[in-house]
Amino acid sequence: MQKKYIIATSAAIIVLIAGALTYKVHAEKNSGVAAIVDGEVIPVSELRDVYEKNPQIKTQVSFEDFYNQALDVAVNSKLASRAAAAAKVEETPLYKEKLAEMKDELARQVYVEQRVEERITDEAVKKVYDDYVAKFESEKEVKAKHILVDSEATAKEIIAKLDAKEATFDELALKYSKDQSDLGYFTSKVMVPEFSAAAFAQEKGTYSKQPVKTEFGYHVILVEDIRDTKPLELNAVSEQIKINLSQQAVAEIIKELNDNAKVEKFDLKGKKIEAK
Repeated sequence: MQKKYIIATSAAIIVLIAGALTYKVHAEKNSGVAAIVDGEVIPVSELRDVYEKNPQIKTQVSFEDFYNQALDVAVNSKLASRAAAAAKVEETPLYKEKLAEMKDELARQVYVEQRVEERITDEAVKKVYDDYVAKFESEKEVKAKHILVDSEATAKEIIAKLDAKEATFDELALKYSKDQSDLGYFTSKVMVPEFSAAAFAQEKGTYSKQPVKTEFGYHVILVEDIRDTKPLELNAVSEQIKINLSQQAVAEIIKELNDNAKVEKFDLKGKKIEAK
């Protein structure tokens, strides 16, 4: 699974490294050397700094995995930078044109980010969380395991073994099930109707006495626990709340800019587009 995450984030790593690394001629004391390009040191600390400043990468790959991908990117980026300097790219009209575009884009980005940060306060997050808690409607959820097989006969055979205590549920799941056994906690709407109906009809600590047929095959279900759902803790949802508030804030900021300016729009024929 970790390898899949690494592959999925490769493009993001390349973009972040190429845009975020600023190389120094010296390595920080005891930081280690990542590479030496024509006598110029790239310290490990600079790759770690990029890693630490990008939580979307930290949550998916370890620093070691990141480093293994980032090292070549860092070296290639350094080589390209040195080649650009040797070619005096900064003196070309194309460079100056693109630099002006980037400055304009960066100014817009910084402006919006600053306005958004002003609105994403702890109080704003807490207000959204309190509203979520106030509107939260509890429902039943069960913690279950299942053994999924292709035939009703096999499912009945498993139930007979459970009745005779020939093996534990986990042992039989390991031997027979074509799906992972542990389903964790879930509410009735999460599973297919036939499965949910059977699971929620059972008592805690019991297994189904008859095979449960669904589109996936035949199930033997063990219900381990039954409880009422509760609101998630603030620390579990605060980041998502901030993301939602940020999206909302950006929309509000753009609307405010439009409301406080005189804007006229025209179609391709030169006819004025009336505001909606």
